[in-house]
Amino acid sequence: MMVHTEKGSVEAPVTPQVDPGAHIADPAPLGLAAFAMTTFVLSVFNAKLISNTALEAVVLPLALFYGGLGQFMAGMWEFRKGNTFGALAFTSFGAFWLSFAAYVKFVEPGLGASAATATGLYLLAWTIFTAYMTVAAARVSGAVLAVFVFLTLTFLFLTIGTWAASPSMGKVGGWLGLVTAVLAWYASFAAVTNFTWKRSVLPLFPLSSAPHR
Repeated sequence: MMVHTEKGSVEAPVTPQVDPGAHIADPAPLGLAAFAMTTFVLSVFNAKLISNTALEAVVLPLALFYGGLGQFMAGMWEFRKGNTFGALAFTSFGAFWLSFAAYVKFVEPGLGASAATATGLYLLAWTIFTAYMTVAAARVSGAVLAVFVFLTLTFLFLTIGTWAASPSMGKVGGWLGLVTAVLAWYASFAAVTNFTWKRSVLPLFPLSSAPHR
């Protein structure tokens, strides 16, 4: 850039462009870990591995603080880093857990006979969202794609089980949720381990192209 002075024109120094998100740690391992743990605990109950009498006491604090707030914050950091996919996914599923905690604690108990219809609609909406995010995940990595494929199936079977009043379908949804949690834990474990070891220790199975931001 030329700067004009009384003595003539001089070349002004060019300030290098700095990536504003370069100094921010990768929030994906946090978001995946928060999602995995909360999904795992809830799915243990959905799969009928433990009696549902302790559901609210165990799941809701996790849904509120780790799966909800922790994941929501990871989404905000993904916005800062310019990762559209991560920002949408983590912010949305953080909000899912926050809304789940509020729904189970404050709304569902007062719905009476209409609770199954309302819960089924809630789960169907998240099935649709997760399904179209699965299409986008196909350009991220094999590890992330696997999480979204199984999460879509989890929501689908939970929706069917709720609307059809079928405990067996809900139980299938619980087992699929356990698989989803293990896959999300693996993706988180691989990402943080590869970073701390400064080399590829565990594969994330990158796909043909990085996601658009």
